[in-house]
Amino acid sequence: MNWDETGPDTDQRLVDSGTDGEEQAVEAALRPKDLDEFVGQEKVREQLDLVLRAARARGATADHMLLSGAPGLGKTTLSMIIAAEMNAPIRISSGPAIQHAGDLAAILSSLQEGEVFFLDEIHRMSRPAEEMLYMAMEDYRVDVIVGKGPGATAIPLELPPFTLVGATTRAGLLPPPLRDRFGFTAHMEFYEPSELERVIHRSARLLDVEIDTEGAAEIAGRSRGTPRIANRLLRRVRDYAQVKADGFIVRDIARAALKVYEVDARGLDRLDRAVLVALLKLFGGGPVGLSTLAVAVGEERETVEEVAEPFLVREGLLARTPRGRVATPAAWAHLGLVPPQQGQGGSGQPGLFGA
Repeated sequence: MNWDETGPDTDQRLVDSGTDGEEQAVEAALRPKDLDEFVGQEKVREQLDLVLRAARARGATADHMLLSGAPGLGKTTLSMIIAAEMNAPIRISSGPAIQHAGDLAAILSSLQEGEVFFLDEIHRMSRPAEEMLYMAMEDYRVDVIVGKGPGATAIPLELPPFTLVGATTRAGLLPPPLRDRFGFTAHMEFYEPSELERVIHRSARLLDVEIDTEGAAEIAGRSRGTPRIANRLLRRVRDYAQVKADGFIVRDIARAALKVYEVDARGLDRLDRAVLVALLKLFGGGPVGLSTLAVAVGEERETVEEVAEPFLVREGLLARTPRGRVATPAAWAHLGLVPPQQGQGGSGQPGLFGA
């Protein structure tokens, strides 16, 4: 239960780590309310606890904080916990929503003293707004431009002390001047299966779902190290158990349910397997160009590159090389296929000098 850029064509994927509006409401009910409830990210929790305790002891506003990591790992949840731990209100916005400096000035000028301003996908903010944010973070002041051309004047506007919590899935895209203004930075790691089991058991209690240890382990192993996906799979397995069984989730029920939803033992779904099958069967394991691979699976190039490939690379099933995409031995083993013999070319056809 720790959660958070949806990529192209990901809306229907059960193992997508993004959310839509309907699912956000479900997630809100499952989110932990304080650091003690928050599962995983032990180092981040320890460091954050020290920062917040010290700020409360001083009676001061907490430092600005930057949370980075893949979607679905808990950045939004932590921002809400920060506000709760500081007993402060929270204002939520996102980088793409702030396209003009005036948009940011309107938000900043309405903040209360000590308020937490959570800015999701902060790396996607417009440059003029970004430059205004520098001054707001450092000096708690913004200059509002009135008028245009030579007659334009800058009116300084003092801001109350506030805490900016920025979240990003791509920390490398943040300019150094912005990154340096955060007093605390944390990187969210993918979860271990044992941590996801704890997430699933807690969510099951909140959803009033009965599940045993083996059933939780089965779901956790297919959740791609992401709490958001674990919770989504749990809800789908719950549906299956209520319709096809007595509502109690055990390992066999979890396996049968996830087979229906085409999520295999390593968390690969239909698109992931289609990419691997095309790479192995049509191109002999590669190397093959991204565009050619996308045509082979009937998807857009961006979908394959941004949606399927990151997880396949992280799982060690696919490698990106200068010559193209290449399958690893683990990919052949996962699909139960035999690699082509030496002497054959990357497309599975005999090489120029091979038999």
